[in-house]
Amino acid sequence: MRNYTLLNEFILLGIPHTQGLETLLFVVFLFIYFFTLLGNSLIFTAIVSSSTLHTPMYFFLGLLSIFDMLFPSVTCPKMLLYLSGQSSSISYKGCAAQLFFYHLLGSTEGCLYSVMAYDRYVAICHPLRYMLIMKPGVCVSLVTIACSVGFLHATILTCFTFHLVYCASNQVDYFFCDLPAVLPLACSDSRLAQKVGSINVGFLALMLLFSVCVSYAHIGIAILRIRSAEGRQKAFSTCSAHLTAILCAYGPVIIIYLQRTPNPLLGAVVQILNNIVSPMLNSLIYSLRNKEVKRSLKRVFQNVFRNKFGHNNGILNSLS
Repeated sequence: MRNYTLLNEFILLGIPHTQGLETLLFVVFLFIYFFTLLGNSLIFTAIVSSSTLHTPMYFFLGLLSIFDMLFPSVTCPKMLLYLSGQSSSISYKGCAAQLFFYHLLGSTEGCLYSVMAYDRYVAICHPLRYMLIMKPGVCVSLVTIACSVGFLHATILTCFTFHLVYCASNQVDYFFCDLPAVLPLACSDSRLAQKVGSINVGFLALMLLFSVCVSYAHIGIAILRIRSAEGRQKAFSTCSAHLTAILCAYGPVIIIYLQRTPNPLLGAVVQILNNIVSPMLNSLIYSLRNKEVKRSLKRVFQNVFRNKFGHNNGILNSLS
């Protein structure tokens, strides 16, 4: 890549139209990022520590919590660094790595949502064959396919973007290196890269969303066939958290990459919702709406307090 560019670094200009709000934004994003890591690490700990949660559904949920910690970590630490008054520059390779891992983790997580929708379809529409269909080998294969799709998607976008010549302005009018912000800086013709990026991102997002809709259409039909109101409520509750997380994830992606005339401020707000806020909401959605996860977390905290304070401690009794 070095043979095709005269630039050694880019300058991230930050979130458009937020000059003078750096301190406030730093506090807000630091708070969100901290609770994103805390909430998802607690979910992962609850799943790993409880043998009753060692099922396909919670296997995928545990992986989702890992991706929800990694995904914002691609952009948030650098953003917090320059919001605190430190350098806003990022190296050429660092910019390429940021774009690659952003799309790798984002697209893999999108594939994981589709896998989780299929898992819920099998659980509700074929409950007696659930453990036979969703065997450990099948689960691992589905995750491997999801990671492979994400890797291929990110590789294509990164190669098309950084094969171009960057020799003039190095100021990225955004808070991280993404296609809509980096491609306008290219000295060579970037129309092919823009078309490939829009088609690739749009096609993948729409295909994954379509697969989710197909799964939930079958789930909805199966729920309507359940005669008891209690059974319908139980079946719906197992899917509502996942469906809410999907809506939070796919909405921003479609808005950003399918708009004809990009709006920098709107794009930044939607990206922040997708990249930083949504991973935190996922931990709240799955922990607050899932009784099994809450029970497992309660046991984890009880064991911690028991080991640290003893059996007769008032805090331990209140947790019980």
